[in-house]
Order: sequence, then C-alpha cells, then structure tokens
Amino acid sequence: MPSTEANAVDDTQLGLTDEEINLLRYHQAQAGSSSSRAASRASSQGRLLLDSSSLAALARHLDHLMRQIQQRIEYLSEQSSVVTMQQYDHAGNLVDNADAEIARFQNIMAQIDELELDFDRIAHIRDIVRDYRQRVESLERELDSSSSSRRDHHHSHSHRHSHSHRHESGSSGRRHRH
Repeated sequence: MPSTEANAVDDTQLGLTDEEINLLRYHQAQAGSSSSRAASRASSQGRLLLDSSSLAALARHLDHLMRQIQQRIEYLSEQSSVVTMQQYDHAGNLVDNADAEIARFQNIMAQIDELELDFDRIAHIRDIVRDYRQRVESLERELDSSSSSRRDHHHSHSHRHSHSHRHESGSSGRRHRH
C-alpha cells in the first residue's frame, strides 16, 4: 500500500493565502474527523490527502459550509432590509434612534462583508479540492484500466510515475453587493 506521504500534497503548494490555508486545515480536520484518521492527520501536518474518499468528504463538508454561509448572508440581508424599513417607518423617532440603528446596520453590513469574504475563500478552496478530486479519480481510473490491461496482456515491467500538479486559480467575485 502506498504511503500517506505519496498521496498528499503540501497545502502551501495549492495557491492559497495564509488565511485560506488555515481555513483548509481547520475544515479538513472537521471533515476528516468524520471520514478518516489519515485525513485528520494529514491536515495537522499541513498536507491535503489525495484520495477520492477524503477529497469527497472535504468537498461535501465545504459545500455544506457554503450553504450555511449563504443562508446566513440571506438572513443578514433580510435583517438589513428590516433595519432600513424600520428607519423609514419611524422617521419621527429617527433622531433619537439613529445612532443605535446606524451602528446596528453597519454591524450587519460588516458581518455580511466578512461572510462574503469567507464564502469566496471557501469557494476557492472547494474549487481546488474539486480539481484535485477529479485528478485523483482520473488517475485511479487510469490505474484500474492499466492494471486490468496488464493482467490481460501479462506485462510486468510497466511503471507510471505521478507528476505534481499546480493549480492556477482566478479570483471569484462577491455574491452580494450592498
């Protein structure tokens, strides 16, 4: 069986920012705790485990997390509308309540901005994980195909070497603007 070292890549080689690397490590550990000890161990060593089940578990975890963030953004957007409507409806009391409502509104907008930033970071990480998952699954199919071909043709000295891949990513835009 191949070692974990051969089936992992340093998370610093994925083209992520320091904050994204910290997010990846945290969420890989979260996803790994429910899927495998090897993924959790790789995460603590700053490595991304390159096997389809670990990558699939991480991708599912990140998709779930992005749905939660999206729901929170929608909730906060609704709350900002409520604050705006309250401001409008209570124009007579605006002077008395303005500072508190403005501070609340600014706090909500700051939370939305932070969540959108987290959403973009996690989307970037998820896209990289998805890319590696597709590569790993493709390599696994090639190996399975190669193994069955060798058994059928009795070739015994054919070896394949894995090449490391670099991920180039574009920046993703924000989902909501206010």
